Amino acid sequence: MGEVQGQGYIGQALGAADLLAVTHFHAMTYRPEEPEWEGRDRFYLSIGHYAIALYAAMIEAGILPEDEIATYGMDDSRMPMSGMASYTPGMEITGGSLGHGLGIAVGAAMGLKRKGNPAFVYNMLSDGELGEGSTWEAVMSAVQWKLDNLIAVVDFNNQQADGPTREALARTPEAAKWEAFGWHAQEVDGNDLDALVAAFDTARRHEGARPRVIICNTKMCKGIPFLEEREITHFIRVEPDEWQKALAILDEEKPQ
Repeated sequence: MGEVQGQGYIGQALGAADLLAVTHFHAMTYRPEEPEWEGRDRFYLSIGHYAIALYAAMIEAGILPEDEIATYGMDDSRMPMSGMASYTPGMEITGGSLGHGLGIAVGAAMGLKRKGNPAFVYNMLSDGELGEGSTWEAVMSAVQWKLDNLIAVVDFNNQQADGPTREALARTPEAAKWEAFGWHAQEVDGNDLDALVAAFDTARRHEGARPRVIICNTKMCKGIPFLEEREITHFIRVEPDEWQKALAILDEEKPQ
């Protein structure tokens, strides 16, 4: 998809690919042919500009058709560059105005509980959103209402548009902070599939009446060394001759 535009939020997509693989092919319950099935687990992408990564997962899951890849980012495409629920089957919310996703997820988790629906709500948010006051209001609300059906997934890649996250408002240990607010918190290598599987299993099986968070430390542009080395990776352009080079590297490293 990224090759269609030649640029985009490719670094985030590569960094988050492992955790999206685990959510969609290990942790979540859903019906690909029935995106609105009431019994499904919900996946809320707060960080709308990560949509390219979620589209890839949904294509692999059979929710979106592979033949629409060439339309990515085009006018009237069902795969706009930033995730929009009104356009895309399986896209639960319109993300992009950062700091709102967790609040929406809290409301959805409350609604499911009141309906007696056992489904989980997953909310994927960014480390940059941890600097938004609305995020922490949602954190407190989730504890207040004992939302044990809510699992927050933080992509902590330590990069924002203006520089490293830890040079902004994220200098304190993250898991300890969430625990202090009353959440069950885990911190893992977000590019380690086995660690992610174990963390998601623990989050789902935890018996306490409180929300859960998995802080995933990821690397921007993971798996493509010549992109990993770039100084600016928030929004990158990949030259035409670099796409085939990058794909060859990924094919070589792909598990057999």
